[in-house]
Order: sequence, then C-alpha cells, then structure tokens
Amino acid sequence: MRDEERGDLVLSEPDQFRALGHPLRHRLVLALRQRPATLAQLAAALGATKGTVGYHVKILEQAELVRVAYVRRVRGGTEQYYEPTSERLRIAADAPVGGDFLVRAALSEMLPPDEAAPDVTILRHLRLTTAQARTLAASLERFADGDDLPERQTGEPYGVLLSLYRANVPTLPEDPETADAKTIHIG
Repeated sequence: MRDEERGDLVLSEPDQFRALGHPLRHRLVLALRQRPATLAQLAAALGATKGTVGYHVKILEQAELVRVAYVRRVRGGTEQYYEPTSERLRIAADAPVGGDFLVRAALSEMLPPDEAAPDVTILRHLRLTTAQARTLAASLERFADGDDLPERQTGEPYGVLLSLYRANVPTLPEDPETADAKTIHIG
C-alpha cells in the first residue's frame, strides 16, 4: 500500500517483512537508496556473488520493495538497474509487526562508536495525553520530512530512527508522606 500524500510505501504484508527481515536484503535496499544499480554493482558493493544478489533482489521485487528503474543495452545484452519502490518505508498501524521491527533493523546497521564522529542515542520517557502524543508524533513526521535533512549527498552514512511508542513503565502510587510536605532539594 502506498501513502500517496507522502510517497511512502506502507508495509503491511507478511512477505514484505520477511523480505526486509533478511540482513542481506536489508543491506540491498540500503545500497539502492544511493542510486539505481545492477546486480553486478550490488554484488561488488556487498561482497556477495551475483547469483546470491539476484536471488535476494527477486524476493525484494516480489514483495514490491524494489523495481527495475531502467534497462541499458550492453554488448548485445541488457543490464537491469534496480531502485527502491519508494524513498521511505512506513509500518501500517495494522501490520503484523510493530516499531520493534525497525529498531532491530537500525541495530543491525549501527557501527561501533567512533570518537571522531558524532553518535547520539537518547532514551527519554514522557507522560503525555493522547492529544499531546499526537502533536509530538506530527512534529516528528515534520522533522523526518524536513528539507533541512541532507539527502543523497557525499559524506559518511548516518541513520536517524524516530520513534514515539507507548511504553510499559510502572506508575508509582502517590506517596502519602510527601503529598502535603514541602519538597527540599539537596545538592
């Protein structure tokens, strides 16, 4: 399913998640985000055989995650150049998996920290009303869509994973000892 307004491919089918769940296929999609490429170019970039890459590209193609961008004639034959079917992927609300699928994908991409390169990971828990959560979700969407994020430029690849999720965080009952007492901060 496609989110026409945004150009996102909305993932909802089990075969799409199976296709993306394989590490090599995930890396193929990442590589194709740079530009259309042939099976030989993908094989060289991923250090795999052309046959292996061809098999995995076919699975991605059947799941409608990649497509042939164009065909070029070479020495009496043709070369197919593949590209992703959309710039971004989004998980449907009724999908058989949740945001944890993308978190696992991001974890598989993460390189060890490099003291010369910025690396920021923050986990923060908030107490929000449903309306506040919707407002924050909309802000994250605008940030992800923002023109201030560089696309397809030179430099080192970085990943940005934005996630607003309902968290299983216990709620402490009110403390009767401090409910009426004045709080004194030490330090």
